[in-house]
Amino acid sequence: MNYFIDALKKYADFSGRARRKEYWMFILFYLIFYIAFLVVDSLLGTMFLTLIFSLVLLVPSISIAARRLHDTGRTGWWQLIGLIPLIGAIILLVFLVQDSHAENAYGPSPK
Repeated sequence: MNYFIDALKKYADFSGRARRKEYWMFILFYLIFYIAFLVVDSLLGTMFLTLIFSLVLLVPSISIAARRLHDTGRTGWWQLIGLIPLIGAIILLVFLVQDSHAENAYGPSPK
């Protein structure tokens, strides 16, 4: 849960680096909360809570993905490759699961 809170504290910080564990723990808690809001919305018969949750966490999700890509030695703009149907999402996933590089242009290794 600390990784999720830390990502929210750095919600608009697109500089620096994020370790693999930090990124994937954020994604895990994001999915857990998303499913919980989805269940509540389905019980209420609306999609309002899920939509608000997604919009509130849009910028933190983009920023932590940019920091994760910085950790692999890539610029955060590589997230746009995910817009290419199917192939782009696979390539982006491969980039996000790669191990950290030693010190690079984005700072020292967070390990």
